[in-house]
Amino acid sequence: MSKTEYDVVGIGNAIVDIIARCDDAFLSNHGMEKGFMQLITAGQADELYSDMGPAQEQSGGSVANTCAGIASFGGTCAFIGRVAEDQFGKVFAHDIGSIGVAFNTKPSDAGLPTARCLVLVTQDGERTMNTFLGASTELGPDDIDSDLIASAQVTYLEGYLFDRPEAKAAFHDAAKLARAAGRKVALSLSDAFCVDRHRADFLELVRGGVDILFANESEITSLYELNSFEEAAGAVRAEAEIAVLTRSDEGSVILSGNDTHKIAADSVDAVVDVTGAGDLYAAGFLYGLTKGLPLETCGQLGSLAASEIISHIGARPAENLQELAKNKGISV
Repeated sequence: MSKTEYDVVGIGNAIVDIIARCDDAFLSNHGMEKGFMQLITAGQADELYSDMGPAQEQSGGSVANTCAGIASFGGTCAFIGRVAEDQFGKVFAHDIGSIGVAFNTKPSDAGLPTARCLVLVTQDGERTMNTFLGASTELGPDDIDSDLIASAQVTYLEGYLFDRPEAKAAFHDAAKLARAAGRKVALSLSDAFCVDRHRADFLELVRGGVDILFANESEITSLYELNSFEEAAGAVRAEAEIAVLTRSDEGSVILSGNDTHKIAADSVDAVVDVTGAGDLYAAGFLYGLTKGLPLETCGQLGSLAASEIISHIGARPAENLQELAKNKGISV
């Protein structure tokens, strides 16, 4: 086995999150359905950007958010994702590097501009997302650094990237490299609609080399085309070494062999923005796992990180997660 340099290397969409508050009228005036995500063109992204109020701009994307969370716990993390050589590409690279995540994927100087997700947060904490996937979709096998994959305990893959054959090939290559190096492979199903589009591919991955599977209730029932959470949990238990299943305010369930760990959700005074809750749960879990902590403790770290992230706007921790865990009596 190669020398371990990173706890986790994440592979996913490299997206600049542009997050602003708005009222319901703004959504209606722009023809948006509250609480949903829609894909938009570069022109639509530019137009909406000019109409939005003051906003936070930071590196984002599901797995990039997870990497940021791992760094906040004190873990070592690297990220592979495609940006363009443009303004937002520089924002992404600078921001993710500034929080301690290694990012060395070469930017593209041709093709689509850097991806953006324009996130509108209403008073009740719901987020409505308008996503231009741009250069992030152009990730391919040539972007996969074999030495980097071999140097990480876990390679974490994002289901959102499965829509293009080149990205799918990159994922399969990364998984093979990780397994050949004696490392673990983790996969997030990302979204129930994503599962519907790529069910056969996801099942092939789960059955052929994914060691740790992350899914919420709707994603896991969709994967196995079953009506109940209990049935889907039984199906995945037989196929994944570790299945981490989140259930919103009902907490989470971790399955490993014959063992079942039920983890309560951490309470928060007020839900401000649910963006990134699942991503940060994965951060806490993977950090704990790479440190050799019991699965129950990994789940507690996940719940802690998820509760922190929904208490404020944005998918970056406002508090140091390592300190927060220590203050809550969780040994990290």
